[in-house]
Amino acid sequence: MTDFDSELEDRLVRYAAIDTQADETSATSPSTARQLDLSRLLVAELADGTAFGSASGPTTGRASGNVVTFDALATLPVKGEALREVRRRLQAIPKLVEQAERNLTEGAADLADLALHNLTSQDGVNHGFPHREVPPAGVVGWYADLLARVEQQQPALRRDVLAAKAAVEQYRDWLVAQRPTMTAQAGVGAELFDWYVKYVKLMPYTSEQMLTLGTRELQRLWAVYAIEQHRNRNLPPLELSKSGEEYRAKIAATDAHVREYLRAEEIVTIPPFIRQLSINVPWIVRKTGPNFWEQIQYRDPSPDHVHAVIPGHSFDDIVERANTHPIRGKISDGVRVEGWGVYLEEAMLHAGMFAHSPRINELIYLFGIFRAVRVNADIWLQTNRMKVDEVVKYWRDWTPYLDRDVARVDAEIYLRRPPGYGLGYMIGMIQMQQLLADAKHQQGDAFVLRDFHDRFLAVGRLPMSLVRYEMTGLDDEVRHLWKREPMPLRR
Repeated sequence: MTDFDSELEDRLVRYAAIDTQADETSATSPSTARQLDLSRLLVAELADGTAFGSASGPTTGRASGNVVTFDALATLPVKGEALREVRRRLQAIPKLVEQAERNLTEGAADLADLALHNLTSQDGVNHGFPHREVPPAGVVGWYADLLARVEQQQPALRRDVLAAKAAVEQYRDWLVAQRPTMTAQAGVGAELFDWYVKYVKLMPYTSEQMLTLGTRELQRLWAVYAIEQHRNRNLPPLELSKSGEEYRAKIAATDAHVREYLRAEEIVTIPPFIRQLSINVPWIVRKTGPNFWEQIQYRDPSPDHVHAVIPGHSFDDIVERANTHPIRGKISDGVRVEGWGVYLEEAMLHAGMFAHSPRINELIYLFGIFRAVRVNADIWLQTNRMKVDEVVKYWRDWTPYLDRDVARVDAEIYLRRPPGYGLGYMIGMIQMQQLLADAKHQQGDAFVLRDFHDRFLAVGRLPMSLVRYEMTGLDDEVRHLWKREPMPLRR
């Protein structure tokens, strides 16, 4: 779980302690004193830079009663501050369930179905849960598993776990009973979506323009994938790792190669405080075989290593933490973060990083294909043109190796997060390439790739339109922001 996720959970627990039910007879806004308390809490968080956006709804994973971090409870007993934090979170579960049942008056069908799936079935991906060879059946199953372990290893937590488990089971039963009435659409609609990506995410495109960009990228990536496969037709295929030891050896070799290439080819400066970095895809043996991410990574870790380890997310995150600026060091725009990661995949291919093993290029293009199909589907979900099951089918039709579990979990993530997260991978990459083109055009022969990347990282993880304005002086994407239109009412 990321620090970002942990901070969201901490705030969710604080919010749960405040009863925010509205007084429909009140003439004031907020309509109750407790709503005013929550407003003050949110203002305070905005003032000190700790507030981030989050999604709502009866959906998935942590929002289905999984406020407890099961990774933190993988080993019992817990002690000291960790024990106090676990108790605090366990005791918040009944309050969250109570508020959910009171506030979810217009439940969305897709979100309700995803919530019920995650409450009662394992997701097949281990998203937000520790690895088990045979995982418990959904969030309810994880609480039953926790209760059994607590009774043996830390009986002092039994009462809190029992109460949390009962609340989650009650929520499941309530959702089952209420599901026939939950017929609302899950997306925000086209008008609100376009307003949000323009004035909140500060993106320069409308949804229709992004549909065109997404379609074009999908076509381009399938074309270059076909050519790359032809080019490599006489080379042996990349085989799946046969053991955890073999996979870990591949990761170590990949990490050494990537770091040396970045230095030798002057791609980006690696500060001395960058040491061992975390990886995204652990070794897991599944009865159903490797999922999409594992099909790629177990053959060669390079695609996700440059995207998520170095110089991608883990590297990017540590560099950002070293930024002491009160604004740049606090903001982390999702399009900027994911756009940088996706940009690195194909950029390193063209820079020659994978020339020693050309089949890696095919894996890079497969990653790109999945990022490209997300663009249209993310927009279709938020504008209510498609349901989750339809998106899963569309993705699997266009993406080699993509399994139903990864597709469903990804669709769920992008539906419940603030709008535009799923499309941010590919659109952010397009904005990153635009920035590179603008900088090279302005600087001509004086352009230095390493200096460009170093400055980009130093600017901070701001929205890409602001990064471009700061690095190039071009204001065509930001000048309209001074004429902000009011948010349209949801119909």
